[in-house]
Amino acid sequence: MTLLSTFEVLIPCQDLLFILQFVFGGLVWILIASSLVPFPQTQAWVMFVSVYCFIGTTVLLFRYMCGANCKRVLDAAYHCTAALFYFSASVLETWATLSMDDGFSYEHYLENVFATVFSYVATLLYMVHAVLSLVIWKKSAEETQWKTLMVISLRPPYSLTGRTENALDRGKKYPKEEQRCVS
Repeated sequence: MTLLSTFEVLIPCQDLLFILQFVFGGLVWILIASSLVPFPQTQAWVMFVSVYCFIGTTVLLFRYMCGANCKRVLDAAYHCTAALFYFSASVLETWATLSMDDGFSYEHYLENVFATVFSYVATLLYMVHAVLSLVIWKKSAEETQWKTLMVISLRPPYSLTGRTENALDRGKKYPKEEQRCVS
C-alpha cells in the first residue's frame, strides 16, 4: 500500500473547486442579470467579473479535460487574478445592496442580497483554488529542481560512506586508479 503524495491529493480538490466555481459564479451572474440594477456602473463590474470568470474557468477546465499540458503558472496566475476580481466585485455588490432605496421591491432586494452572498462564496472558492495552485506549482518546481540536481550530480545526494561530492569533483580528488574502485 502506498501513500498518496500531496500533489496527488490536491488534484481532486481542484476538480471539485472547478464545479463549485461554476455553480456559484453562475448564480451570481443569473441573480445580477435578473435583478433591477440600482447602480448600473457598479453592477456592470460585478456582471463583467462573473462572466469573465465563468468563461475563463470553462476554458481552463476544457484544457485540462483535453489533456493539454497547462502550465501551473497559468493556473496560479488566473486563479489569483480571479480571486482579486471577485473580491472587488463582492465589495461593490455589498455596497450596492446596502444602498438600495425604498423604490425597489423586497424581491429585488433579496436577489441582490443572495448575489452578494454567492459572490463572497465564489471569492472564497477562487482564493482556495489560488492557494492550492500556488502550493502545487511550488511542489512541481521543487520536484523539477530535484530531478535536475539528480541528473547533474549523476548520483544521489546521500551516500553510505558519508561523502556527498558529485561526479565532477571525484576526478579532481582521486587518482585514476581509485576512481575505478569508488565508482
